[in-house]
Amino acid sequence: MSASPGPDVISVPRVRRGTPRVDGRRPRRLREMPPEERPRERLAARGPASLATAELVALIWGSGTAGHSAVELAAEALAAHGGLAGLAGASVVELEALPGIGTARAGQLVASFELGRRLLADWPTGRFTVRTPRDLADRLVLQMGRLDREELRVVLLNTKNQVLGIRTVYQGNVSTALVRIGELFRDAVRQSAAGVILVHNHPSGDPTPSPDDLHLTAEAVAAGRLLDVPVLDHLVIGHDAFVSLRDRGVAFERSGDR
Repeated sequence: MSASPGPDVISVPRVRRGTPRVDGRRPRRLREMPPEERPRERLAARGPASLATAELVALIWGSGTAGHSAVELAAEALAAHGGLAGLAGASVVELEALPGIGTARAGQLVASFELGRRLLADWPTGRFTVRTPRDLADRLVLQMGRLDREELRVVLLNTKNQVLGIRTVYQGNVSTALVRIGELFRDAVRQSAAGVILVHNHPSGDPTPSPDDLHLTAEAVAAGRLLDVPVLDHLVIGHDAFVSLRDRGVAFERSGDR
């Protein structure tokens, strides 16, 4: 469903692939460190912000292998996947294939990243207001940008553009031929939402809207008019970027037009 990125694709900086290092420094073995400089001790004394990314991953694993510390394994894993974003998108099978990782460490890491994604979904605990497309994208790019299949979500808004909830309505192939338009509005009608925003991802990583995305949007906007639940935007999520169809010039209802 994707083409090459357009000039108005909004990008998030990518982490460059490099040699195994701990935030710019080659990791030292734990036995070479004074006790007070070891990751677990620094975490207790100074907090998690004092640790490099590889050190945080190493603490999840707890131990290394013969000849390699947990920090060294973490640095090599980060380098192999181009940084933290790539590592977060890796599957259990891909992580298991890395030297020294194995099933247990792969599972621990995947579970940790999933907890982070779920925290993003729940944060903030109160209602937040959508004023710009980025207000949603800042939360959803990390959740949806590395999914290996398409998902279509509907963001429910009240009259103040506060988010009432986010519902996943389709998983798999998101296309006009398969999506039942009425399904997009089921929860919106039940909760008396004042408007909705559609969000879906491109597993290819390129968020450029396809013709099918535009067709789906047009049908949803027309249905929203009939149901008195305006569609305010449609965000397409890529690996590290997103596109707002409203910003691309697609005609949507305006908040307060009802």
